[in-house]
Amino acid sequence: MPSAASSKARAPVARPQRPVAIVGGTRIPFCRSNTAYVDVGNFGLGLKAVAGLVERYNLHGLRLGELTFGAVIKHSADWNLAREIVLSSGLDAGTPGLTLQRACGTSLDAAIVIANKIATGQIDAGVAGGSDTTSDVPVVFGKRFSRRLLDVGRARSLRERLRAFRGFRPGELKPQFPGVGEPRTGMSMGQHTERMAREWGITRQEQDELALASHLKAAAAYERGFFSDLVVPFRGVQRDNNLRADSTLEKLATLKPAFDRSSGHGTLTAGNSTPLTDGASAVLLADADWAEDRGLPVRAWLRDARVAAVDFVHGQGLLMAPTIAVAELLKANGLALQDFDIYEIHEAFAAQVLCTLRAWESPEYCRDVLGLDAPLGAIDPAKLNPVGSSLAVGHPFAATGARLIATAAKQLEERGGGRALLSVCTAGGMGVAAIIER
Repeated sequence: MPSAASSKARAPVARPQRPVAIVGGTRIPFCRSNTAYVDVGNFGLGLKAVAGLVERYNLHGLRLGELTFGAVIKHSADWNLAREIVLSSGLDAGTPGLTLQRACGTSLDAAIVIANKIATGQIDAGVAGGSDTTSDVPVVFGKRFSRRLLDVGRARSLRERLRAFRGFRPGELKPQFPGVGEPRTGMSMGQHTERMAREWGITRQEQDELALASHLKAAAAYERGFFSDLVVPFRGVQRDNNLRADSTLEKLATLKPAFDRSSGHGTLTAGNSTPLTDGASAVLLADADWAEDRGLPVRAWLRDARVAAVDFVHGQGLLMAPTIAVAELLKANGLALQDFDIYEIHEAFAAQVLCTLRAWESPEYCRDVLGLDAPLGAIDPAKLNPVGSSLAVGHPFAATGARLIATAAKQLEERGGGRALLSVCTAGGMGVAAIIER
């Protein structure tokens, strides 16, 4: 018989966490809704982005630890989106697929999932990404008409089929589209951001100036070839079709408010808000030895990440959660807000970015909300989204996080080193933040 000592469970051996390499990323050009990708769904968009990654990094036939992928607005048939993409991508069919969703933070969260598995030794490499389309949205009918259709499907005779439509009223045919408002408040994200802009005193001119800067930076980046190995042409499109290199403050000033049309005080317009966009992106993460064995240079390292949420139902700003996620991330890593060379902050709205920056400078906000003794302070504007961001290139909800990772990693490679802070606000009052280094 085994002794009492030998029958005791042994304590697990602690394994050091492995660093997580960002090898690189690819995306298709982002396009305005109902333009170039009007007849392409999430699967087609996502497949092109992932297949581009497979081609660029010679992943054909390789079995990866996982592909984690998501979409915010998707048909019920897309329930296994990640796995379906794997099976058509050129990767070995033994690569598992995980489909997830955290609104606009989806692909950044997907990268966190992959990174955590690499860091703990569960897998050696994986792909994270996301796709979204507002051109191919699921349209459903009310419950009454849906029940009639189910009854027709179960009917065994013409009489039973006709009986299913007894008492039918034309109003039952009114379609229901995916909701764009917060279920808890009934307000759209733009309406919530208008409230935030008023609370923080963000002016229309400040928003337009930030939007214009985003377009000009992105246009300049395209001109110098920055996106040449990040953007995979698709459907004859070579670059993001929302980008306006010829935009001016004068043109932006002519646009009418988009979310507050009646008060006379609306400041958010189509020019300083992201458009409805179709697109997809993906990023390859790996253990350093795995990358070296395949001759793949490492662009940067994913160091850490945090997710936070705010109680927007009871007064906090809907898109202010990144202020908390970043504060927690800085504390955990012993860093100041100024210890970064690049700040890749998702531009859902120009006002949202400006509110975030102003909150970090506010002694009251940092004390009362972030629990800090002093404000986090200001950042250098020249380091904010140096190659443009969502206001210029567009925002396919689930694709933005992976775009930020790939974009920041390449910038750090170009610089020869440094540190980047990534931040994404999401619907539901959440925020995702990450640190990458080289």
